[in-house]
Amino acid sequence: MKINDIPEIAQMSIPEKILFIEDRWESVSSMDSKVPVPENHKGELEARLAKDYSLGDLLSIEELQNRIEKRK
Repeated sequence: MKINDIPEIAQMSIPEKILFIEDRWESVSSMDSKVPVPENHKGELEARLAKDYSLGDLLSIEELQNRIEKRK
């Protein structure tokens, strides 16, 4: 279904369409436990989390600033 298929929506202004879409999204996102997550998405999330954790400790802002200053 497309917006142009529903004349009432098609005739809305851009701000009205944005509010309409936000409202629809809120109604869907509140049911997140009912939306099935495909196994390949779960696998991708696990892989990305593992990669993030394998990067080691992150620098503090002070450490980062010191390294930047040393390069100047």
